[in-house]
Amino acid sequence: MLLEWALIFLVVALAAAFFGFRGVAGTATSIAKVLFFVFVILFIVSLIL
Repeated sequence: MLLEWALIFLVVALAAAFFGFRGVAGTATSIAKVLFFVFVILFIVSLIL
């Protein structure tokens, strides 16, 4: 679920960057990065437990 949201925000960032909305693209990219790293951390924790 979290990985899906990260991919959605990544697509939004790419679309915004393509159309020239730099502020929206930067924000969406930041959100996508955070969600991706949260997903990776939760995945590693679930593997350990």
